[in-house]
Amino acid sequence: MQFVLKVGKKGVVVFPKALREEAGIREGGEVIAEVRDGAVIIKPLKPKVVNVDSRLVEELLREEWELEEEKARRILEEVRSRH
Repeated sequence: MQFVLKVGKKGVVVFPKALREEAGIREGGEVIAEVRDGAVIIKPLKPKVVNVDSRLVEELLREEWELEEEKARRILEEVRSRH
């Protein structure tokens, strides 16, 4: 399927509905564009889904919270010792 698209002011190009549907481009979505051998390639940007161990994330967040808590305690002690 081929379409002729007109480039408007400021480089705006309107993709017809049929083209968007065929390419999987949704309203509000993002596309990635690159030039290859003089051709402009535009495709939908699909985020990568990464499997993460939720227990590991929780452990890291807990450790970060403990470090921040200790830092706040030290600052508070320093402020109290000045007064």
